[in-house]
Amino acid sequence: MRKTVREKIRINNVEIIDIAEGGKGVGKAEDLVLFIPHAIPGDVVDVEIQRKKKSFAEANVLELKTPSLHRTEALCKHFGVCGGCKWQHMNYDAQLFYKQKSVEDALSRIGKVDTSSIEAILPSENTTYYRNKLEYTFSNQRWLTPDEISRNEEFERNALGFHVPLRFDKILAINHCYLQADPSNAIRNSLNDFAIQKGISFYDLRKHEGALRNLIIRNTSIGELMVIVVFGYPEGDNINDVMSFLQASFPEITSLLYIVNQKKNDTIFDQDIHVFTGRDHIFEAMADLKFKIGAKSFYQTNSLQAHELYKITKDFSGLNGTELVYDLYTGAGTIANFVAKDARKVIGVEYVPTAIEDAKINSDINGIENTDFFAGDMKDILNDEFIALHGKPDVIITDPPRAGMHPDVVEKILEIGAEKIVYVSCNAATQARDLTVLTHKYDVSRIKPVDMFPHTQHVENVVLLTLKK
Repeated sequence: MRKTVREKIRINNVEIIDIAEGGKGVGKAEDLVLFIPHAIPGDVVDVEIQRKKKSFAEANVLELKTPSLHRTEALCKHFGVCGGCKWQHMNYDAQLFYKQKSVEDALSRIGKVDTSSIEAILPSENTTYYRNKLEYTFSNQRWLTPDEISRNEEFERNALGFHVPLRFDKILAINHCYLQADPSNAIRNSLNDFAIQKGISFYDLRKHEGALRNLIIRNTSIGELMVIVVFGYPEGDNINDVMSFLQASFPEITSLLYIVNQKKNDTIFDQDIHVFTGRDHIFEAMADLKFKIGAKSFYQTNSLQAHELYKITKDFSGLNGTELVYDLYTGAGTIANFVAKDARKVIGVEYVPTAIEDAKINSDINGIENTDFFAGDMKDILNDEFIALHGKPDVIITDPPRAGMHPDVVEKILEIGAEKIVYVSCNAATQARDLTVLTHKYDVSRIKPVDMFPHTQHVENVVLLTLKK
């Protein structure tokens, strides 16, 4: 039987009225809600339906008929293909407005929270070059533009860059990225050119073969620089050639490391780290504190804005030096150590053992003696025995991953009944879900969104909960 070709549906003059979760523009056509990438409120566009359900559809822009007043020229030539910085075409004031709106909508609709007292979102001082960590991927299957494909010519197929959305095996070669300050771009481009010139193989993401696999660059606000090259299946002198090239070309590198990862996934947390030259760590400074960052360490990726986030967290906590504080999902103990001098004692709990070791080291480095850190699954470790041993907290600070807190953890927090809870979240929807339970016993006293990631839809939010009298 002959396969029927799907008829393409075009809808003209769709006005974009809002932004949905994931950063897509929202429009309506009769009873159909349309979700449209790269469209922003105020645009009027002609679209083509890509996937249709009963009451909604996903569509792509065919023509921009009337541009929104919020539109601006995207900085990056990779915009629209690269999966990052999806809001570069929206001015920053509008980005902040819709981030704050997304927090309000989630808290009010999901959490049934009164958001009338929400404070204005805190903008990021830097809207470009604000990240302290980027990870690039080597691939022998570079993403080709439609123009390159139509020319039916031979092109360089090796690439060092970012994954194209929804294509795990295709890598977009990056020329200049506006997310991380120099020498990040110079390191990536120089290494790419060197490897091609030397004929060192780039990784095949389908066949799992090839020498060069990933490049990770970390920097700090005090000028320290870590470069990690991840190899897959190196041959001969590949490792020495690559690492010697980086050492000679970029003497400013503080920590030059490499990994040989032959697993099917890119995670490095179970891999051995090899020091080629320099230290196995770098240092970051925040206020009067110093933090040690290793290859596997977690640290907020916007260093300057992380300082502002932690200042808000400490302000919401209202510490006077007498309190016992529990810092849940403490990571490398950055919040715990940041608030420690204003508390009697801080207990940090985290699932990842290596992060807890970092937290302890960071306390030692800074001469902080009133912290204790424990590794374990939060829902298992936060039990009656733990609380009896360490004491009932006056303040609980919780900064869970995007999935929010496990229901057992939420119930245990309710049972503990601390005077204050400061809930830091990178996902207002799961935060709102947890608040529906916590507000049985607590009032939402303050709400403060914080923009950690300009040009993306992501937003942090801090909520202060106070025990009902």
